[in-house]
Amino acid sequence: MQFFDTHAHIGLIYEDPIEQLRVVQEAKQAGVTRIVSICNSLHDFSYVYGNLKSVSGVYHAVGVAPSEVNNPGRDWIKTVEENLKLPNVVALGETGLDYFRKFGDKRSQIELFITQLELAEKMNMPVIIHNRDAGKDILDILSERIPSAGAVLHCYSEDAEYAKKALDMNLYFSFAGNLTYRNARNLHETVLNLPLERILIESESPFMVPAQFRGKRNMPSYIPSTVRFLAEMLEIDMEELAAQLWKNSCAFFRLSE
Repeated sequence: MQFFDTHAHIGLIYEDPIEQLRVVQEAKQAGVTRIVSICNSLHDFSYVYGNLKSVSGVYHAVGVAPSEVNNPGRDWIKTVEENLKLPNVVALGETGLDYFRKFGDKRSQIELFITQLELAEKMNMPVIIHNRDAGKDILDILSERIPSAGAVLHCYSEDAEYAKKALDMNLYFSFAGNLTYRNARNLHETVLNLPLERILIESESPFMVPAQFRGKRNMPSYIPSTVRFLAEMLEIDMEELAAQLWKNSCAFFRLSE
């Protein structure tokens, strides 16, 4: 069995470059042979990409998260565009809206989000979307501006009704370790109502650790625990599910299987 972690903040797990390499190696030992490295800022992307760019099985996304709305960086649009051309950069992200933390103001966040959606369309790149307490605005914006290459609602947190609306668009739904929490009934109901070919799995490490590892810092190597939980919920053989999730992930990021 092989697993694909579609969203890991390797640079937030450890800042030390040797430790980052160890995280990737431990993931591979657990069967997690592909990881998409995510950064919130262009500064962090430059550091992590520089460290991991030659590591097999590690891919990258580049973008400006809502948390950086007040300081996206000098010439940030040009920088994102140039970085999207780098080897093994497979998506723009993460970008989106976060009304929970109230970064900047809503208008500034929306402008930042829309600019990156337009950039993704120009560069023919899929988008990784962050949504926290901003579900309606996210869907309203995507209904008009979703890039041709599609998008993923990462660390899905809405309910099944929201997912039904989103299914009309070229959207994937990615679930993290919080899927394994007993009280995550909205997520359980959602996965039971989604087409299997639209589901991805992510670690969202170092956050959202699966229930089995509660109290520990989350790692990409814990991905099999989430997949096992999902297989039991869907009453599917774990190997069969892992193969489908691998296929979905490769399709979304346009990588060979």
